[in-house]
Amino acid sequence: MFIPLHDDNPLANLTWPYVNYGLIALTVLAFFVTGGADTEEVREAAFSFGLVPSVVNDIRELPAEYVVIPETATYFTYAFLHANFLHLAGNMLFLWVFGDNIEDAVGHLRYLAFYLLAAAGGGLAHSLLNAGSSLPLIGASGAIAGIVGAYLLLHPRVKLWVLLLGKIPFRLSAVYVLVAWAAFQVANLFIAAPGDENVAWWAHIGGFIAGGLLILVLRRPGVVLLDRNMAPNLEA
Repeated sequence: MFIPLHDDNPLANLTWPYVNYGLIALTVLAFFVTGGADTEEVREAAFSFGLVPSVVNDIRELPAEYVVIPETATYFTYAFLHANFLHLAGNMLFLWVFGDNIEDAVGHLRYLAFYLLAAAGGGLAHSLLNAGSSLPLIGASGAIAGIVGAYLLLHPRVKLWVLLLGKIPFRLSAVYVLVAWAAFQVANLFIAAPGDENVAWWAHIGGFIAGGLLILVLRRPGVVLLDRNMAPNLEA
């Protein structure tokens, strides 16, 4: 698959996307505060702040020692936890490359709302399609998927530098990279082994759909879709 490195997409409305940078900093901080590579601490945090479908669907109750926040709050808090460094790094790379342009398109406060609502959309899809699961969902992937969905609607013609197959630098239009990413998520619903819940594919798909819908209503007046205001010479 593709690993995004950089997009040729300067900001039009902001000079400093501080909400995006703040989300990255907060998520990295949460990773280390909740144990980083310490498996037991991560497990405890995952049950306390992660999204457990059977709990939010009132099928089971958490042991008392894990009840720290209201269960509905976990539709948001799960997005700030990660299982390991690679899990964290992959999500934060996507957030770094694409998030600033979404913040530019909607503004600071709306971007924070966008991010949290995209995370909630991913969490909701996961909890509905895995209603009886007792495994906690953690990771920013639902919110990141929302950013991918929004970016695809806003900037499909922008050029991205990516690593093809994780090794080969390549410059492609965003539409090819992001559609391939979305197709990969859908394909894995059918090819993933039964009972394999290591990757929450429905959270990715739910977040992607939520992000696409949210950008339609949250974008600033005058922000167009599908790069309709892009000059022809920028497409080369």
